[in-house]
Amino acid sequence: MSALPDFDQNSVESRIGDIREAARGITERFSREYMRECIDNHRFPQEAWEALGECGLLGLTIPESMGGSGGGQVELVALAEVLAEAGLILPMLFLTGFGRVPVIKNGSPEQFERFIKPTMTGKEKLCFAITEPDSGTNSFAMSTLATQTAEGYSLTGRKVFISGAADADRMVVVARTQKASEVEHRTQGMSLFVVDTNAPGVELQPLNIEVGWPEKQYLVFFDEVQLAPDRLVGDPGQGLAGMFEALNSERLLVCAMSVGLGNYALKKAVAYANDRKPFGQPIGSYQALQHRLALAKAELEAARLMMFQAAATFDEGGNAGAHANMAKLLGSRAGVKAVEAALQTHGGYAFDRDYDVVTLWPSLRLMEIAPINNEMLLNYIGEHVLGLPKSY
Repeated sequence: MSALPDFDQNSVESRIGDIREAARGITERFSREYMRECIDNHRFPQEAWEALGECGLLGLTIPESMGGSGGGQVELVALAEVLAEAGLILPMLFLTGFGRVPVIKNGSPEQFERFIKPTMTGKEKLCFAITEPDSGTNSFAMSTLATQTAEGYSLTGRKVFISGAADADRMVVVARTQKASEVEHRTQGMSLFVVDTNAPGVELQPLNIEVGWPEKQYLVFFDEVQLAPDRLVGDPGQGLAGMFEALNSERLLVCAMSVGLGNYALKKAVAYANDRKPFGQPIGSYQALQHRLALAKAELEAARLMMFQAAATFDEGGNAGAHANMAKLLGSRAGVKAVEAALQTHGGYAFDRDYDVVTLWPSLRLMEIAPINNEMLLNYIGEHVLGLPKSY
């Protein structure tokens, strides 16, 4: 059974105090009503995005010496959590946040200047393209292929469930530079490319999916998209490490959104439970209701601790895979339990969209499935943490 690293909670909390204070400046300017308007109309929350850039919050994880705001994953997940606690759902924050990780860690200085610097102010946005219609969770079986040419690479294939593709300026695409049938091990031959979303040969097809986000999800087609050599991140065929660095960051940011939204749902439930008195006393005094809310809170806090432990490990350059997977698993489950407790508390009114409770359910329930389903996370924990035989 593999050991898990130590964790200094006091050190983490001291790092995120300023971030939480700065984030409150955003949540005081942009209400849940503003976010609901953006979600209902699939309008990107550009005003909130620009405010994040003006405050320097989009520069988190970038060293100050490189023009950023400093900090690491700890600070970034703290920001995502605080925004979600106020009901502000900003998937582009974590799409850009984790999408730029492999470029920062493995890209050239020129790529940093061109592709990362504009994201620090909010001038440009990134999304991430890995999942394919046929291979799904089995990313190693992807068929999207970047073939080397005299001028660089020609990219052909499909990606699906690509959130925010139409709102992003560029996408980080995971593709094969060698077919799966041509490599000795399935982990070989995978590469990362930065692709403009409006490049010739790129087609975005919106999917009919409603998850309570302002961004839509897309099926993306690449038809012989011509890429210059400088669009390759790192060495050809060596993109696996960068891919997992991005995915570990993604899991933490998904956990942050789940925990934050879960606490937002609980806050609404507690207020309603203290006010509603059909039998003369607040329904929050009934143990059947109170215990459900209390258990949801306890599980949210447990997920939060795991999230920051994983983020701290990530920032220290350690192997954050186990904790990142556990955090996403626990956070998504806790978020769903919190919103379901809030639904039960509100009774029939929970399904009146004006009460803004049922509106939270799709976003939280999705997190048990995306970006990777919880069953696969349990498989990972069983194999890589407990040392059990591979189960699939």
